[in-house]
Amino acid sequence: MPTPLDYDGTLKPRAQQLRREMTRQERHLWYDYLKSCPVQFRRQKQFGYYIVDFYCAALKLVVEIDGSQHYDPEERQRDEARTAYLNDLGLRVMRFSNYDVDRHFDSVCGAIDREVRGE
Repeated sequence: MPTPLDYDGTLKPRAQQLRREMTRQERHLWYDYLKSCPVQFRRQKQFGYYIVDFYCAALKLVVEIDGSQHYDPEERQRDEARTAYLNDLGLRVMRFSNYDVDRHFDSVCGAIDREVRGE
């Protein structure tokens, strides 16, 4: 019996599109930090009805980069439901804004690094 952590491929075309069309902030975090992180991260990983920005299976860690649309009250509720769903799967979720990636890149990487090292 498959679990939500099992890959079923239903959102594969959308995930591939999201990988091709990463935002500037997602590209920056991926190419300038996560791609060479000591633990392996994947881009655009499907969990149930959701596709997360970055996922590290070894740590069950999700990293999400949020644009301005995520601050709309309705979108915040969706994000809270999404995070609750992912937490119920045993995943930890870290969220950063586009602004944080643009203006505080070293701090974002430092926070992820501390999580990777278990601090």
